[in-house]
Amino acid sequence: MSERGQTARARPSIRVVLVDDQALFRAGIRMLVDSQPDLEVVGEASDGAEGIDVVRRARPDIVLMDIRMPVLDGLAATAELLTDADPPRVVMLTTFDLDEAAARAIRGGASGFLLKDADPEFLLAAIRTVHAGSAVIAASATRDLFAHFADAAPRPVPSRFASLTEREREIFALAAQGLSNAEIAAREFLSEATVKTHISRILMKLGLRDRVQLVVFAFEHGLT
Repeated sequence: MSERGQTARARPSIRVVLVDDQALFRAGIRMLVDSQPDLEVVGEASDGAEGIDVVRRARPDIVLMDIRMPVLDGLAATAELLTDADPPRVVMLTTFDLDEAAARAIRGGASGFLLKDADPEFLLAAIRTVHAGSAVIAASATRDLFAHFADAAPRPVPSRFASLTEREREIFALAAQGLSNAEIAAREFLSEATVKTHISRILMKLGLRDRVQLVVFAFEHGLT
């Protein structure tokens, strides 16, 4: 086998499970995902209960989870999966720009949500982005999502917030405004690697999965 062939075969795949009650939609997403050399669909399910079983057997990196399904909806299935010791990252799929269900999913630990009619290239990029540790939200709904949390009465700030150093609080505030690592680095005269380290420590100390949850945390507790 040529060196090129060995490299292609050795390339690790991002393992994806599809959970949606529309078989035609699943078939289209499977064809799209499987067309990529670094992505692989390793399982499908037509409802949340079946999805939990498939995910626990297949051990995917990413789950594309419909919100509204029979037997068990996507919110309940996601909440169940996130109790596992090493849960996958879950991206919710919805027909609507933003509703209470999508907001609850983000609050509950989902790594974002996408519209079902999203551009195929955006969906592929979203899978890779979430796998890399970031989060994705349908672009048209970002402002509405954060406004949803901002409109609610602030909750008491958890005691764990006090564990952040002064520098980490500064980085937290900038990240809560939606600034990227590069933008924070430029503003604070830091390297992007240093900012990334700070963000990782902040997420760990606050028990958050990603930057979207960081922003939600800030809005919910009046820290913006």
